[in-house]
Amino acid sequence: MSDPVSWFLIEPGWKVMDASGEEIGSVDEIVGDSSDDIFNGLSVSTSLLGRPRYIPSEQVGSITEGQVQLTIGKEQVDKLSEYEEAPTSAEILPDEAGAVHRAEASVEAPIHAHEERLNLLTRTRHALRRLFNR
Repeated sequence: MSDPVSWFLIEPGWKVMDASGEEIGSVDEIVGDSSDDIFNGLSVSTSLLGRPRYIPSEQVGSITEGQVQLTIGKEQVDKLSEYEEAPTSAEILPDEAGAVHRAEASVEAPIHAHEERLNLLTRTRHALRRLFNR
């Protein structure tokens, strides 16, 4: 068994295993606030055409290189809600706001996320990789 790693290292495409060790899908997105080291959860693709499920951080067990182990079974994952991207929060500044204030506001609450969600082609690639790397 590999050594545990931080949630900061999780990447899209990593395997997601249920509590019994059965592979149930792959990581689609990582949700959290990296500036405050707050891990909220994961968006997990459990099927090629289905919408990703949201796995709260409380349901994540161990994280090792390339794999996330959950504390719940596949049946419970299937009952979780679909992942809905949180609305972006931003401070709306008046036109008169100075450059320093605007710069401070832009780095005030960075989040740990990837630029784009996995599209169908990328999900297919991850599914084929999982299928042939068993």
